[in-house]
Amino acid sequence: MTRPNASIVKAQVLLARQGVSPGEIDGLDGDNYRKAIDQFRRRENLGTGEIIDAPTWQALKGDVSSDIVSDYVVTKDDIKTRFVRRIPYDYARQARMKRLGYRNAQEMFAERFHMSEGLLRVLNPRTHDRKREETLHVVSVGRTAPSDEARTVEADKANGMVRALDAMGKVIAMYPATIGSEDTPSPEGEYQVVRVVKNPTYRYDPVKNFQQGKNKRRLVLPRGPNNPVGTVWIELSKPTFGIHGTPEPSKISKASSHGCVRLTNWDAEELAQLVRPGTTVRFTQ
Repeated sequence: MTRPNASIVKAQVLLARQGVSPGEIDGLDGDNYRKAIDQFRRRENLGTGEIIDAPTWQALKGDVSSDIVSDYVVTKDDIKTRFVRRIPYDYARQARMKRLGYRNAQEMFAERFHMSEGLLRVLNPRTHDRKREETLHVVSVGRTAPSDEARTVEADKANGMVRALDAMGKVIAMYPATIGSEDTPSPEGEYQVVRVVKNPTYRYDPVKNFQQGKNKRRLVLPRGPNNPVGTVWIELSKPTFGIHGTPEPSKISKASSHGCVRLTNWDAEELAQLVRPGTTVRFTQ
């Protein structure tokens, strides 16, 4: 197993602070990390490329930024969290559950701080994650959501990126995304946001969407971060299509979706704060 690299952890945190999400912060040299570097360089007029050179490091405020890793003290509410020991793959069995919650404390804390579980374990090799007043070492993204409203959202299929633009066309946030697949491609053209649903249920319809396994009837899957659409559903004017979260943040832009636009839960939650009914969503090649 490849161990996280401290320099990459810092760079990923700095990119996230600048509104260019690398997806899951894992300290590894992967596609989402490299895409984030390239997108940041383009935005800052530093040329194209996936390498952090001196001007890029300066623009990221690499030499003056600190507190990349901070301490978090486990609370009483954390201790009370009820976990789901096992989440079956089959939708019919998921539909019989009360909630599609976190499987364990590691998954909960990793997602809360935008990290991979692997990085969380490396930073906390001797902790149990559940003891009250136990201190965890976590990354400190410190990202403040943009104050401007997104007037347009671009879903860039070619690069696997979602960009939020303000009224002047300035990019105010960027996220790695899974956008459709060859079997179930995402739509083309422009649509509008219809509504934003936080902590949604998931309505499975094999006729309108896709068939999972042997499930041929409609099902309603319960709420929770491990719901197939995660913690946010941004419904579009194209029926059955939307932008949403995911139960598997490590697979963003690496595995196909069933036509929709998939982000990490935390990126979907931030985007949900930037859009409103009527916001234009444009799909580009």
